[in-house]
Amino acid sequence: MRSTSREKGSSITRVLEIIEAVASAKEPLTPSALADKLDIPKPSAHRLVQTLEKEGFLQFGLKGGLLPGDRLHATAVNILGSGRHKALRQAILRQLSDEIGETCGLSVPDGLDMLYFDRVQTNWPLQINLPIGSHTPLWCTASGKLYLASLPNDQLERILPRLPIRQMARNTFTELSALRDDLARIREEDLATDTEEFIDGMVACAVPVRGGRGELTACLFTHAPVIRCRMEQLLEFVPRLRAAARELESIVSG
Repeated sequence: MRSTSREKGSSITRVLEIIEAVASAKEPLTPSALADKLDIPKPSAHRLVQTLEKEGFLQFGLKGGLLPGDRLHATAVNILGSGRHKALRQAILRQLSDEIGETCGLSVPDGLDMLYFDRVQTNWPLQINLPIGSHTPLWCTASGKLYLASLPNDQLERILPRLPIRQMARNTFTELSALRDDLARIREEDLATDTEEFIDGMVACAVPVRGGRGELTACLFTHAPVIRCRMEQLLEFVPRLRAAARELESIVSG
């Protein structure tokens, strides 16, 4: 518990601590629980939370807990995209792409989508064009399924029935039971694949990039046209993908 002198802290500090607490909480916090956690007077906590919700930085979940809002998600993505380590991150992706000969990139969760925030394109004439800023579905992409598999079971079971699942390509999992089985495999192997589930003629795989507490902070992916690279061939690059992910993790934690 913090000292009661925290009650005299500035509103700016309190706002930043509220945002930090909501973003790092494993379960959504109510305003009252947030006030107790941060040792902020409950009236002050409720007032600040209302302002942050009104401005789009926080939002209330179905059970009354606080979640990051759209503006907070956008801010986080912008920080990742323009951080001081951007050049080093690009160098790691470029080296990886050159070594495996396919497009490589990083994506982060953004609501019910994955957002491509960094990538290095291969030089092959035939390639899949998914530029930075593209939004892709959770349920049928390697990165999206990797993120879903990283969620606690109770949170995953709240999300799965609400996903707008539909057939995107010839092998899309449209039955929740099949998707659950695939997510269980992904969780066990720490590796996600997309075998023509999102786009006909495209295969992809993704590995996690984790933060200092072991949480998934981004997904490192590669994808290729199946006419040039079958899934069996793509999986041969997984050790190199994992090595690059470790390099990227040193940037995140550094």
